[in-house]
Amino acid sequence: MAGISFTRRAALATAGTGIASAALIRARGAQAQGAPVKVGELNSYSRMAAFSVPYRNAIQLAVDGINRAGGVMGGRPLEFVFRDDGSTPGDAVRVAEDLLTREGCAFLAGTFLSNVGLAVADLANQRRRLFLATEPLTDALTMAQGNRYTFRLRPSTYMQTRMLTEAARGRTTRRWAIVAPNYEYGQSAAANFKRLITASIPGAEIVAEQYPALGRVDAGATVGALAQARPDGIFNVLFGPDLTAFVREGNTRGLFERRFVLSLLTGEPEYMIPLGDETPEGWIVTGYPWEQITDGPHKAFIDAYRARFNDTPRKGSLLGYVTAQVVANLLNKANSIDSEVLVDAFKDLRTDTVVGNVTMRGIDQQGTMGTWVGETVLRGRNGAMRNVRYADGADFMFPEAEVRAARRS
Repeated sequence: MAGISFTRRAALATAGTGIASAALIRARGAQAQGAPVKVGELNSYSRMAAFSVPYRNAIQLAVDGINRAGGVMGGRPLEFVFRDDGSTPGDAVRVAEDLLTREGCAFLAGTFLSNVGLAVADLANQRRRLFLATEPLTDALTMAQGNRYTFRLRPSTYMQTRMLTEAARGRTTRRWAIVAPNYEYGQSAAANFKRLITASIPGAEIVAEQYPALGRVDAGATVGALAQARPDGIFNVLFGPDLTAFVREGNTRGLFERRFVLSLLTGEPEYMIPLGDETPEGWIVTGYPWEQITDGPHKAFIDAYRARFNDTPRKGSLLGYVTAQVVANLLNKANSIDSEVLVDAFKDLRTDTVVGNVTMRGIDQQGTMGTWVGETVLRGRNGAMRNVRYADGADFMFPEAEVRAARRS
C-alpha cells in the first residue's frame, strides 16, 4: 500500500468507476431475481495454509447450514467466492478488484497479513465497498488508517497484547526483551507492549529487541542476541515456522529457563501443534483450547467440524465460522447489498455467535470477539493450555477518546 501514490489512487478510483458500477448493477439485478449473495473472500491460502484452510472449511460449514435454514435476505443463498491474495499488497488489490468487478461480489472479506489487510482496506475506501477484515491484527486498520468501509472481526494487537500484559500484573519481571516479525503486525504488537507493560509492571524496561524478517528467522542469531541481553522476561510475537525454529533453538540453548514469557497466538493449535513435545511450559499465551470447550453452541460447532473434516478445529476454523454468522446477520439486518446501507447496518451490529455476543463497535468498527488466555503445558507429547479463561474483547478495546483522536474518517 505504501507504494501507491495519491495520484495513482485517484486514477484507480476514476478508472474503476464504470467497471465497479456495472458490477454493482449486475449484483442488484441478481438481488431482484433471488440469486446468491456473493461475498468476495481473499486470503493467504497458499502461504498461511495452516490457518486459512481450516478457516475456509469452517466458512463453508457455516454457509451450508445457513442455506439449509433458508439463506439470507428472505430466501437468497449465501455464497463465498474464495481467492488467494498472494500474501502481498499488490496481488491482494488485484484479486479484490477482480472479486468486485468480474465476480460481482457484494463486498469483501478476509486477508491474513496486516500489510495486505491495510492495502485492501485502502481499496475498499477508494471503491466505497464494504470490507470485513477477519484476521489482520494491526491497530492501524481501525485506528489511524481506519475508514468508513472497513470493519475488523478479530481482537487487534492492542487488545491481545493488553490481555497478556494484564495477566502479568503483579509480577516483578523488570527487564524485557521483544522478538517480533519485521512487518506491520509485529511492529504494532511491539509498540503496544512497550506502552502497556509499565502499567502492569511499574519500572519495566526493554533491554533488547529483535525483528527478523517474516518467514526467514535466523534462530541462532536471534536467540543469541536475546540471551546476551540477559532479560528477565520475553515478549514473543513470532508465529508459524518462525516460532517453531525459535522455540527449538531457545530450548537447546536454555533461553527460556527461569524466564517469564508472554507470547501472542502461541496457544492457537495452528502454531502449537508443530511444536509438539518441544512446547515450552509456563508461557502465558493467547490461544484456542478447543478440547476444553463444553458450552452447547460452541461444542456443537466443534463436533460438526470434526465430523465433516475428520480433523480437529484450529483457531482459523472458529474465526471462519463466526465470520459467516456475522455476515449472515448483517445481510438480514440490511436486507440490501448497497454498500452505504450495509455500512450503516454494520455499525454497532450485535451478532449471537458460537462464542457469544460479538458487536461491531460503531466508533472504530472493531469487533468485540475475544480470545482465550492461559499457560502452556505439555500433555504427553503435545502442547496444550491450562488455567484458561476467555477474555471478552469488549473489555480490552481502545478508549473511545483515543479512537476519536486517531481516526481520520
